[in-house]
Amino acid sequence: MEKKVKKKKASSKDETPAETPTPSEAPAETPASAATPSDSQRGSTRGSSSRRAKKAPSSVFVLFSQKQIAEFKEAFQLMDNDKDGVIGKNDLRSTFDALGKLASDKELDDMLGEAPGPLNFTQLLTLFAERMSGGGQDDDEVVIAAFKTFDMNGKIDSEKLRYALTNWGNDKFSEDEVEDAFEQMVIDDKGFIDTAALIELLTGSAEEEEE
Repeated sequence: MEKKVKKKKASSKDETPAETPTPSEAPAETPASAATPSDSQRGSTRGSSSRRAKKAPSSVFVLFSQKQIAEFKEAFQLMDNDKDGVIGKNDLRSTFDALGKLASDKELDDMLGEAPGPLNFTQLLTLFAERMSGGGQDDDEVVIAAFKTFDMNGKIDSEKLRYALTNWGNDKFSEDEVEDAFEQMVIDDKGFIDTAALIELLTGSAEEEEE
């Protein structure tokens, strides 16, 4: 007789479901307080205005009178034979030929090499200014010389200065910059700026000029 093998049912233990350990409650994160941006440091209005006003002399145009600029412009246009706004070697050669003087390639290259870039009208004026000043002026002297060109008996016409600052050179002022700069200047009720006070404002010291 076949022996019946009874499958013993595995006795199930009284299983108490293991308690899932409750993760320790992490303390509620306090949102980091937004970093308060530090107030951007601004230079005083006077300081920023002075810096902006001081950039004007970097425009070589303020170093010459309007009459001088017109004369230089006329000469530049005569030299610029191909009318491309830049004086090149061929333009210089033609100019010397017209004057009855022969110039070698080296001489022409040396002349053009004096300019840091293409010899446009602004660069030509810069070369004239360097020759006239001897190239030895410091920043304050340039500031004084520039504003002295507008001086009339110790006064500067503010409207003429405004026109120069907003129209001449590559580093022109905006109207807002002019207004900001003018707020720091001593201007009388007739619209004239005190030259000595302006120079002192820009250079930080009163400097006496030799006549």
